[in-house]
Amino acid sequence: MPDGNCRPLPFVLLDKGGERNDMLRRLVTPTVLTAGFATAVLAATAMPAAAETQAEMPDTQQIIAELEGDGVFIDPSIDQISAADEGALESAAAGADTPVYYVILPREAAGSTSGVEAIMEPVMAEVGDGAYGVLGGSENFYVTSPDLTDTEAIREAALANGDQNPIDTLAAVPEAVETTEAPADAPAGGGGSGVVMLLILALVAVAGGWYVYNSRKKREAEKAKQLEEIKQMATEDVVRLGEDVARLEIDLSKVDDETRNDYSRAMDSYDQAKSLLDTIQEPEQVKMVTGALEDGRYYMTATRARMNGEPVPARRGPCFFNPQHGPSSEDVTWAPPGGSPRSVTACPVCAQAVRTGGQPDVRMVEVDGERRPYYDAGPAYSPYAGGYFGMNMMMGMFTGMMMGSMMGSMMGAGMMGGGMEDAGGDVDGGGDFDGGGDFGDFGGFDF
Repeated sequence: MPDGNCRPLPFVLLDKGGERNDMLRRLVTPTVLTAGFATAVLAATAMPAAAETQAEMPDTQQIIAELEGDGVFIDPSIDQISAADEGALESAAAGADTPVYYVILPREAAGSTSGVEAIMEPVMAEVGDGAYGVLGGSENFYVTSPDLTDTEAIREAALANGDQNPIDTLAAVPEAVETTEAPADAPAGGGGSGVVMLLILALVAVAGGWYVYNSRKKREAEKAKQLEEIKQMATEDVVRLGEDVARLEIDLSKVDDETRNDYSRAMDSYDQAKSLLDTIQEPEQVKMVTGALEDGRYYMTATRARMNGEPVPARRGPCFFNPQHGPSSEDVTWAPPGGSPRSVTACPVCAQAVRTGGQPDVRMVEVDGERRPYYDAGPAYSPYAGGYFGMNMMMGMFTGMMMGSMMGSMMGAGMMGGGMEDAGGDVDGGGDFDGGGDFGDFGGFDF
């Protein structure tokens, strides 16, 4: 290995019959590696030379099943790929004009062209034509195909558009295929105008890819901002319930079983909400937290009623104006500013405020530096309300308000599920392999 933190990586191109062309080799220009990748390289030098051959081969049938399902296979040993990144790859595969498949493997299994060849030849023979983007660990990127002629150009184009990020590089493969593979029946002649047209199309494709990339980054930044805001809102509700539980002085040894059970359920609901709060990764997941809080609020109300010798109230939805108030006691007719009257649930204090022409204590949230009622805060807050009220109550109380966009989002992807599928064909085996490129240690992956 040369001195310093860099090493040449061989590129080996195989013909469609799968035979190695040992004469086609070139060296990647050495680059200064990041500290993380340098550590990985040093660790690799300490391993026996036969480590790659000792690596556990992934199950071929499992790869085939995943590729024929949604176009993406991620080795079970790899847990660094988020659900969002996996979904982006599934979407890219589903939207490709030419079939595209993605295979993400540990570096031990796909650290060389020969290792990738051994894995992918039987897979391609079963799945069929198309471009196969193979990521081996955080370093090696391959493009192989049983029918496409210039996998080298496809790989280079994907690398150019990937911005040194492995997921973005894989997602760029469909576009790279379209910009590098000329139509098989293109007529001869007219070479000058054809080249110009191809260049124009390539520029348009690159510009379109850049626009899509920037748009996705903006959406991700907005989603992160919304997640931070809604998580802060849920945190306030969890703290409020915890304080309410702590204020209730109760000696469980001196109460009956019903009171003890209701208090225990309130405590369990609080613990569940607090635990779920720590796991939120998507804004939609907050509905699990607020659902647990709604349970806890009801059982606290039931516990107080039993301790005071009062009848346990029937279970009702939370106070519409502020779910922190706990279960409602009645329905009142109320109209939002500029809106039409509707029946909403209210706690005793808020119901009295509405009847006397006062202002109920509305739950306010921070949106872009402005305090607004939670029901007028936009689509990001629909899961927050959905966990408290459920779909049936929300359809009655929220529809037609200023936050109609909230309901629109909730009825679409926000509260419903989605799926993507892609299927492959069936052709001969063989394949064109392109040697793995050296990414460096980008994107934080290490598998």
